[in-house]
Amino acid sequence: MLASGFLAIAAVPQILSGTATAPSPDPSAAPAVAAPPAPQGRCGLPAQVLDLTNWKITLPVPKPGNAKTPLEVTQPALAGFVQPPWFRSSPTCDAVLFRAPVNGTTTSGSKYPRSELREMTDNGSENAGWSSTAGTHRLTVTEAFVRLPTGKPELVGAQIHDADDDISVFRLEGPRLWVTDGDNPHFKLVTDHYALGTRFDAGYEVSDGEVRAFYNGVLQTTIKHRFRGAYFKAGAYTQANCTNSAPCSDGNYGETMVYALSVFHQVTTWQLVWDWIVAWAPLALGIVILLILAAFLVRRRRSRRA
Repeated sequence: MLASGFLAIAAVPQILSGTATAPSPDPSAAPAVAAPPAPQGRCGLPAQVLDLTNWKITLPVPKPGNAKTPLEVTQPALAGFVQPPWFRSSPTCDAVLFRAPVNGTTTSGSKYPRSELREMTDNGSENAGWSSTAGTHRLTVTEAFVRLPTGKPELVGAQIHDADDDISVFRLEGPRLWVTDGDNPHFKLVTDHYALGTRFDAGYEVSDGEVRAFYNGVLQTTIKHRFRGAYFKAGAYTQANCTNSAPCSDGNYGETMVYALSVFHQVTTWQLVWDWIVAWAPLALGIVILLILAAFLVRRRRSRRA
């Protein structure tokens, strides 16, 4: 949970939960496959551990028929989907493991692979996209970094993204855990002695054009930033590839365990209307000024002809 300073939200949250202590993951890697094997055990599916209703996942394996595009799985297919070792539940059913190898397939906008959830709405049918200046938006992730790639030991576990780029992420570099601010990867040092496997709560709260980042319920930093088209992400976004990390194989990867994930939004109709007015007012004002100038010039030209 985040600190008591968080605003009380009346809306019902989407809560994705897990409970006990994490087991050590199997360090072995299996080859990527296009179709998931049948689930095994009492929680063979990640959706049996976390509520994935309003999420989709991007995986570090190619989409069938397109080797350059990563596989994405949305609802309702995600509810029955598993892809070991990249996306699977823990043996004790208390977490979901996300793994991304350095040789994994990447999205068009990144050079790094990911096994990562992306926030959605309407039961997973639409991409989420909210504004930092309209309402209150909150993400809490209980997770652990369990493996870093060799050569470039860097991994992202949670982030806020807008329509164009990441706004802030929780980024582990060796033993140092950072909260980033845009292109500044070392904006706020959270800890310089993180031990792999350590479970922690990472959180963001966004409102009034501010991003507040929390670690184990303690406010770490506040970032002033106005943005639109925003959404949360969580999982394993490996910050290495075959150009800077060796060996270039499935066995060289970043991995996280996510035990719980909750997203909270409260936005009123008035906040949405006002946000729209503020966002488009400069453009509207510019158009009005241009129309006034055009009318003035037309009138002036007519008066000269007369």
